[in-house]
This record gives sequence, structure tokens and C-alpha cells, in this order.
Amino acid sequence: MPTPPKNFWKDLPKPFFIMAPMADVTDAAFRQIIAKYSRHGEAGGGPDVFFTEFVSADGLCSSGKEILLRDLMYSEFEHPIVAQIFSSNPDHIFQVAELVRSLGFDGLDLNMGCPDKGIEKQGSGAAHIKNPKLAQELIRAAQQGFEGPVSIKTRIGYNQETLDTWLPQLLETKPAAITIHARTRKEMSLVPAQWGFIKRAVEIARGSGTLIIGNGDVQNLSEAKEKASSTGADGVMLGRAIFGMPWLFDQTRMTPPSLAERLEIMVEHSLLFEKLLGDIKDFSIMKKHFKAYVNGFDGAKELRVELMATENAIEVEIIVRKFLSD
Repeated sequence: MPTPPKNFWKDLPKPFFIMAPMADVTDAAFRQIIAKYSRHGEAGGGPDVFFTEFVSADGLCSSGKEILLRDLMYSEFEHPIVAQIFSSNPDHIFQVAELVRSLGFDGLDLNMGCPDKGIEKQGSGAAHIKNPKLAQELIRAAQQGFEGPVSIKTRIGYNQETLDTWLPQLLETKPAAITIHARTRKEMSLVPAQWGFIKRAVEIARGSGTLIIGNGDVQNLSEAKEKASSTGADGVMLGRAIFGMPWLFDQTRMTPPSLAERLEIMVEHSLLFEKLLGDIKDFSIMKKHFKAYVNGFDGAKELRVELMATENAIEVEIIVRKFLSD
């Protein structure tokens, strides 16, 4: 077993900016594209922290774990990188925390905010907000197994905002960081994020040693900096803003790539997805990215229609080459 990882969170410049974990979005291929085009690790580049997609700890303790392990694949260019997992079983959390440490991750994150009904039926995700004692047990199991910085991603409440009770219960376990999505589980993403509650979370956590990260509706780094300044949050997590914009975290970029460059990046992304994950994931996952890359220019609609009919990366490349040469 490798040496337990140190708490990298303490060394991050403030405010720091994180790429959110998103299922079937922030896979190994997209993270590598983001690392390259946001110049991660270089001056003014980012993001400051990478997260994997969330992965079932129960699944990683089952006979089908080999495929799920691919969701924990990462490159040397993505440090610091945090593995996000979910479960309602403390034993499974402990076992997978040990696994995550053995794989060389810098941090471990527990998802306690996902509103997906299937996840909640397992007693996981946002369901933890209704069962704080189990949540604490899971966090402590993760800390014992990982022996490094454990963080949490959650929401401001379940059916209603309960931050004044829920957050202190999490803080009792002394996590390294807590990311708070500024909506309740009931609100999903149907209402604007309420960043006033992030400011309240900062006040509640003051003196605890736990960093508070805000999340919800942030569109770019300029807005992220403003949100951090107005709330006192240590960092900001950006999610949907990254769609079609893998250069988002490059603080030195003054203008977006040209249309040709953007489409070439999309082709590169498609080829990398197929190379790394094509044997275990359906190529249709890329289509949500096509919608984001291909918009705002003459002929975008027609090009999107063609791309939506593709079944592999070579077809994408042929279509884009033809579009750019016409």
C-alpha cells in the first residue's frame, strides 16, 4: 500500500477552481482534453483539482468491478485528482477507500448530494441528508481506509434548506473539504442556485479547518471569482459550464478558439474517448458533447444533425473534415 496521501487541499491557492464530477461526462477522455486545453499544471492554467465521475463502491466490491475500475483510470497530468464514490455500506466504503489509496489518488470524495432516484433507492446520494448518523459512519470509514484527505459533496438540504443542522453534523467528522451545491434535493436544478447559503456555510464552518467549496450555476472563471469573493468560499466548483469549452480553466486565454480549432478539439475528444473507453462505453455518450461544441455559427444545426447520426470517431472526423473544407 502506498504512503498515505498528504492533505493537498491545504496547499491550494485561494480561491481555487474545481471541475465538477459529472456522470458520463467527466470521464478519463474528457479530463485529458480539459487538462491539455486548460493548460493544467502551467501558470494560469487549471483546473486546480480534478474529480472522477462518481463510482459505486458497492459495484467495486462485486464481481463486476473490472469494468468499474476503468472509471478510476486517470493520467499523470491530472494531479491533484480526487476519486468520487458512493454507497450506504460502511464496509464497502472502507474497502474502496483502501483501493483508491492503492491507485495513487490524491483525495477521496463521498457523494452525498446526487438526486438520482436510482441512487437514492440504494440509500446513497442525497438520501444521506436524511440519515446524518449513517453519513458520519461512512465518512469515518472512508477516512480510516484512505488515510488521507476525505471530502464530501452535498446540498443545502433535502426537501427544504437545513444547513444549520446538516452541515455541523458533517463537520463533526472533520473532512478536508465540503462542496455544497446551493440547492435542495427537491429543487434539483429547477431553480437558480442560492449562493447566500454558501456564505452561511462559510460562517458555520469558520474555525473548523474544513474548506467550503460553492457549486451551482457558475458559468465562467470571472463569475467564480466573484462568487468566492462575495461568499468567502475557499473554492468554486464548475460543472455544466465546461461543456464544449475544455479551455474554460485557462485564466490566460483572452479569446475562445476559432471555429476550426473548436471542431478539431471535438474530433480529438471523440478519438480519445473511443481509444480509452470505446470497448466499455457506448459512443452515444459523445453526443451530448457534440451539442455543446457545435453551436453559434452558420451551418451548426445541419452539422449537429450529421454528428448525431455517427456511430464512431472516424465518422465524426470525416464529417468535420468535409465541413471545414467546404
